[in-house]
Amino acid sequence: MIVTILAASLTAIPGIRHRFFTRKGGVSKGQFASLNCGFSAGDELARVAENRARVCAKLSNHSKILLTTAQQVHGTDTATVSGAWEGNPLEADALVTATPGIALGVLTADCAPVLLADPYAGVIGGAHAGWRGALAGVTGAAVQAMVDLGAHPGRMIAAIGPCISQESYEIGPEFPTPFLAEDPDNRRFFTRPGEDGRQWFDLGSYVTMRLKVDGVGAVESIGLDTCADDTRFFSYRRAVQTGGSNVGRQVSVIVLDQK
Repeated sequence: MIVTILAASLTAIPGIRHRFFTRKGGVSKGQFASLNCGFSAGDELARVAENRARVCAKLSNHSKILLTTAQQVHGTDTATVSGAWEGNPLEADALVTATPGIALGVLTADCAPVLLADPYAGVIGGAHAGWRGALAGVTGAAVQAMVDLGAHPGRMIAAIGPCISQESYEIGPEFPTPFLAEDPDNRRFFTRPGEDGRQWFDLGSYVTMRLKVDGVGAVESIGLDTCADDTRFFSYRRAVQTGGSNVGRQVSVIVLDQK
């Protein structure tokens, strides 16, 4: 059975549907069990296609759903989607649309999936925010692309889905440097190094801050740890810690209803 998580703030918006999908309810096997939606992870393509079809069926309200995802590269490139994408895989870390029936999907395995909506303009977006993309400004790029379609940041609602939590995100001593160079106040997103030099990074809180700086009117964070919950979520860090290599991807999706 497919298991999903809803954000209360987005659920309250009429005409917009969303789901943060977990790893449960698909047909993939082994380390990809079971709702792996990432084609590039090494899973059998036919199984991934079936998993994505199940995602569309879960979101459908008896109308055709076109699930669109991108080849994510931990950058800030944003694509505006108005129909089926043809040709080479789309390289982007944020997608936006004002077209009903296009489901924007964000693939993650510890990074933060961000779903956005301006219910008055009828514009939605999805962003993949790992630490590199978040620091570079992927959320701001997504917000600006939505503005270009007629949205206003102050009317936007953003929901941050399950991602690696601070308790699971141990970092090296050099990691905070670019964050502190951007703003010394970013120290608040890192624990103070202990006697052994170990410290941890709060990705979810950092992404929340960036969205607020971007002017987004309301931000909700689901607050679930992908790394700590192996029954519900894929996690790249957990796979590496247990000697694995390839890992599946859960998908977070938002779509405008057909008018």
